[in-house]
Amino acid sequence: MEYNLLQPWKTLDPWQEKYIQTRQNCFLLCGRQSGKSAAMSIKIAECAVAEKEGGDYLVIAFTEKQAYALFRKVLRYLEEKYPNRIVQGKYKPTMHEINIKIGKSKDFLRINCHAAGLTGDGLRHYTLKKLFIDEAGPMGIHVWTAVEPMLSVSGGTVDMSSTPRGKEGFFWECSKREDFQKFYISAEDCPRHSKEFLAEARKNMPKLAYAQEYLAMFLDDLRQVFTEEWIKKVAVGKRRKEIDEEGNYYYGADVARKDIDKFTHEIVDVVGDTCIHVENITTNNIPIPESSRRIIQLDSQYHFHKEYIDSGGMGITVCDILRENDENRNKVVEINNASRRFKDGDAERKKGILKQDLYENLIRLGEQDRLVLLDDEDVILSLRSIQYEITEAGKIEYSGRDSHIVEGLNRACWCMKDKSLNIYIEFG
Repeated sequence: MEYNLLQPWKTLDPWQEKYIQTRQNCFLLCGRQSGKSAAMSIKIAECAVAEKEGGDYLVIAFTEKQAYALFRKVLRYLEEKYPNRIVQGKYKPTMHEINIKIGKSKDFLRINCHAAGLTGDGLRHYTLKKLFIDEAGPMGIHVWTAVEPMLSVSGGTVDMSSTPRGKEGFFWECSKREDFQKFYISAEDCPRHSKEFLAEARKNMPKLAYAQEYLAMFLDDLRQVFTEEWIKKVAVGKRRKEIDEEGNYYYGADVARKDIDKFTHEIVDVVGDTCIHVENITTNNIPIPESSRRIIQLDSQYHFHKEYIDSGGMGITVCDILRENDENRNKVVEINNASRRFKDGDAERKKGILKQDLYENLIRLGEQDRLVLLDDEDVILSLRSIQYEITEAGKIEYSGRDSHIVEGLNRACWCMKDKSLNIYIEFG
């Protein structure tokens, strides 16, 4: 069967059809890219056009980008199937609201879309007919505390979906409740995943990470690297309105090929013995030469002391391009976990830097109150996504679906540990 990703309603899986027709609380435990968001978007639209009275639906996810990704799918389906039911003019669709006509009534059914964030406090004013939660796994219990009472007066229902994030949090707790219709979907049962793709993922990922991300298993042995308390204490910085010309700037990158993954540029300013995150720039689908030119352009603004680059894979191309530029030639520091190589300028150090070294450095900086990260939803989402497992050989393996920003930060913040700098501090 050929699947139309832009019109998924034409090729629904049996479980999707059943879920869309279910009108009670629903709990979707799903492997990656198994069709949960497509199914939920169709259900939201179908429920809305079937309403006989006005009211409010609410669509939430941890970040605004996640929530709006689902919201766009709802709008696309409505435009295709029920274009005359969408209110236009003064109340036309926005990024946060779609209004649906209810018969001949002047009232509307409003589908609202917002980010939940860490606490959900900004959502408390709603009284809801239905609540839809996407990517619920990483959300804290405070979000559930904020949103659940919204359904009490109306007797409304809640649908929640996610890939699991360990046996903790309100998503895990809801998995044990009997008032939810449960849907479990493994990626290995999804016809849109090829056996070859899954075999490659299984080979390249830590065993437990694959079980969680693709088999949708709740696991005790995967743990969040950065605790909620750590994130709350550290991610409090605000973007500066202008660049401080007296700043002591360092750069870190997580390199990605075009069409493959995200390329992240992270910039920190070392003030005294504190590392302050001043900018996060994430790009997608950008050619390597263009990304390299972006680094050179950023250097012309910030005048980096060092540029720490993930030189694995296509990263070595970035390093080579940067070294062709006179201003960047001696700033490039290669950090390649895969080969355990640490190259600074023309000198290659014998002792490699493990990924564990990079993570421990970032964690310790935060614990010692010497790290300030941006209070940015993408940064926080990346921090919360990182998990670790202990292998049978006793090694620590890290994984995370949104790891790119953290990987870039790990490298930028290595400036606090680099022996070539005067600010080097040895941790005991």
